[in-house]
Amino acid sequence: MRCPNCSTQMLLSSKNGVEIDHCPKCKGVWLDRGELEKITSMQNRYDDDHFQKYHHGREYDDDDDDYYYRRKHKKKGFFGDLFDFD
Repeated sequence: MRCPNCSTQMLLSSKNGVEIDHCPKCKGVWLDRGELEKITSMQNRYDDDHFQKYHHGREYDDDDDDYYYRRKHKKKGFFGDLFDFD
């Protein structure tokens, strides 16, 4: 198959049972019918497994110290500092 963008011969790669055509020149990607649905299905399963594996409910404790649940301050990024007018 030729790349629709630059007409270079596309290469075929197989990742987790999904065949992906990609262009070595312009880095374009071509998915055949149904392949995007396979990829999104795999992503949804991964997200569900990851959530169940790492989600821990808060267990009862008598501590008044909620250090773990305190809001953590996030460092502002480049644009946050650049456009911070307050």
